[in-house]
Amino acid sequence: MKVIPAIDIIDGKCVRLSQGDFTRSVIYDESPVDVAKRFEDIGLKRLHMVDLEGAKRGTIANIRVLEAVASQTNLTIDFGGGAKTDEDVQAIFAAGAAMASIGSAAVKSPQRFASWLETFGPERFLLGADVKKGKLSVDGWQTITDLDVVPFLAEYRARGLTRAFVTDVSSDGMLEGPAIDLYRRILADLPELDLIASGGVRSVADLQELESIGCGGVIVGKALYENRISLKELSRYAG
Repeated sequence: MKVIPAIDIIDGKCVRLSQGDFTRSVIYDESPVDVAKRFEDIGLKRLHMVDLEGAKRGTIANIRVLEAVASQTNLTIDFGGGAKTDEDVQAIFAAGAAMASIGSAAVKSPQRFASWLETFGPERFLLGADVKKGKLSVDGWQTITDLDVVPFLAEYRARGLTRAFVTDVSSDGMLEGPAIDLYRRILADLPELDLIASGGVRSVADLQELESIGCGGVIVGKALYENRISLKELSRYAG
């Protein structure tokens, strides 16, 4: 299982939200580049970057941060938040991301997202599904839809996407444990999906449980920044 550290960005700074609430943000570091380098120094290869401002506004706001991290590290980066147009996707790749993380656009503009898969290839995308009260949430977690997560993931799996990350918004940033039952349900219906868990991770024991149920990866954020999981412990998952 791959452990993927997360850097969430507001105003160029490394932050974390609680339950997707923008009024409950904490700045953890002024320099996302320095944070990314610390992850690289312990042998991690991947990085999940989220432009929270972009996700909220519906337009990319922190592309320069991506450029800085990509140019100063060798991490394989997926970047998301606010991408709505062909030009947005091209800008993400040009700035150094290996993959574009797409969530809201895949829900609200499925034909456009399907065209991106055909144009750039499904391997260049990481599908994101934010789940709140059992339903998909969009626009930086501000809007809850009436769509269930499993059919959503199944539709894009049929289009060639092999991996997706699913965030339980109610758990995100709360350090109360990941949504194990949600991930079990997804894996039962889509066993071939490379499922990346996100939200609620608080300890190495949570990582071990997610691995045991079949998750291919896990995104870790607040537990790292608040030293619930040390970089030394995380280094076991390097490589």
